[in-house]
Amino acid sequence: MSDEMTTAVALPLHHRVRHGVRHPHNWLQLVRFAAVGATGYAVNLGVFAACVHVVGIDYRVAAVIAFLVSVINNFWWNRHWTFDARHDHALFQGARFFIVSLVAFGFTYVVLIVLVSDAGVSKVLAQAIAIAAGTPLSFLGQKLWSFRA
Repeated sequence: MSDEMTTAVALPLHHRVRHGVRHPHNWLQLVRFAAVGATGYAVNLGVFAACVHVVGIDYRVAAVIAFLVSVINNFWWNRHWTFDARHDHALFQGARFFIVSLVAFGFTYVVLIVLVSDAGVSKVLAQAIAIAAGTPLSFLGQKLWSFRA
């Protein structure tokens, strides 16, 4: 048998997760992702608050505008710093990043609406909570699909 031949074995998810948490590189990526997320969080909340309180845009529309501005910020920083993923074409990564971000945004958008409409939480606070709630979903999608090695 040749040394070039290898057998791929699919490990169960819990084994892959256990293996992944043992690598310091993955924790460093999580810290970097959180740092980038913090800047995106600030950008998102700033744009959202300005749209709602300064310009007078409906909070649901403001959430979409804030998402679009912050997703551009987050893509650049995650591609170049968090995942150092310049190995693939930026357009393809950008498309995957946007799809994952859109899924996470869908989740955060629902949380925002429920918090404002049903729970009576103030709009900016609801946006802050909603973004935080969607962060784990975004991290997993970006790491495992958008910027996978």
